[in-house]
Amino acid sequence: MDLITTISGSLMEGFLPAGWDLRKIDALAADDARFGRRETWWNAQFEPIACASFEDFDTYMGHEIAREILLARQAGRQIVFILPVGPMGMYRWTVYFLREWGVPCDHVHGFNMDEWSDKDGNTLPPENHGAFQYAMEQALYGPLGDKTVPKTQRHFALKNELPSYAQQLGDLQKKGAKLVTVFGIGRVCHIAFWEPHFAAEFASEKEWRQQTHRLGARLHPLTVEQNALTSFRSRTTLVPAFANTIGPALFLAADRIIGGADGAFNRGMQWQGLSLRMTLHHEPTPWIPSTFMPTLPGRLFYVQELRDPLVAECH
Repeated sequence: MDLITTISGSLMEGFLPAGWDLRKIDALAADDARFGRRETWWNAQFEPIACASFEDFDTYMGHEIAREILLARQAGRQIVFILPVGPMGMYRWTVYFLREWGVPCDHVHGFNMDEWSDKDGNTLPPENHGAFQYAMEQALYGPLGDKTVPKTQRHFALKNELPSYAQQLGDLQKKGAKLVTVFGIGRVCHIAFWEPHFAAEFASEKEWRQQTHRLGARLHPLTVEQNALTSFRSRTTLVPAFANTIGPALFLAADRIIGGADGAFNRGMQWQGLSLRMTLHHEPTPWIPSTFMPTLPGRLFYVQELRDPLVAECH
């Protein structure tokens, strides 16, 4: 007896994305021997990196971002980051390494991948503690001090700017800038807030891949609840039901990716083990947006606990 055998007639029927094959997903969840084994669709330069602790995760990921900034500086090259708010702990270490190495960031351009909104794309004021713009100023741009990214090179997914992201990113890449997508993986395997149910709107993967952004994107209920648990101290009523987000035309245009999965709580509880397995081992499909990330060169850091067997354990 499980969800698959009891879903008919339940409140869960029609709740999960229509394109999900639950039996196939459950088989991936149960195949512990497959975890981390290279798939044929992985980029030759993609690798998952296990981290023994949350501290290691934050440090390794922060170092990876800082190293990209340093290498671009040494090459005399502009560098563009598509940046998430979640995970966040790596930014403290990015700041630490850059300040320790004395690296100025006037060659860096930061584009936040998403932001909470209403259905019309209006966003929280930047001083609101729930706003991603506020989070980035506090975690990265402010602590970098006099070596920070210039304000004119900090971009946020606001109604009046997100539609111009594609043009701005394209112009920078034409001038030789390197594009790096930094990302987390959502409970329903979104990248940014590009949700799996959007796949139903497109006739082909090609059409899906051409989407640059969406204002007032309708979020999946599991995305709302994931953020209630991870960012709003369980207060679901604070979480907006819509968001502005970049689309696959932008996050899949990266020259390199830096991903992170740290979705474990304590006492053996976690929320991200299944999402991580789907990302790594389900073949790419618009119904599971994160499955495209291993097709790009780069690294996906994950907390070791997430690869533990996904079996029942009551708490």
